[in-house]
Amino acid sequence: MAATETGDKMRIVVYYAVWATVCAAVAGVLIALIHTWFFSYTPGRPALIHTLVGDLVTALAIAAGQGAVALVTGSLLAQFGRTLRLTVLLGLLIGLFDFVMFFLQMGVPATELGWLPDIIILVLVTAGITLIGSASRAGV
Repeated sequence: MAATETGDKMRIVVYYAVWATVCAAVAGVLIALIHTWFFSYTPGRPALIHTLVGDLVTALAIAAGQGAVALVTGSLLAQFGRTLRLTVLLGLLIGLFDFVMFFLQMGVPATELGWLPDIIILVLVTAGITLIGSASRAGV
């Protein structure tokens, strides 16, 4: 495999990881807004802002973690000669999964498993979506 081919694959991986982070962040921000205004009891403006900022920080931290998972998974795939395809769609799928999962947990609290299981699910789904979007060199 030529150095330029590897460089091109890694460039795709980096752009994909950034895109996945953006999609996950948008989903998280939307959920934070929905949660703050429709699902949380806030007795006053300071409590409202506190809830919103806390939700936003959490959402952005989770999105950054998913971007890191996408970067590591994509890098490993590139080392094995695989190329990521349909990266725009893959990032949108990550964001859509996040939105649905967070909305379900917010609307049906019994589906909330706790932080560790949630993080494990998000890592596995992000890695899985990335794996689905890879193609072997022959498929390129």
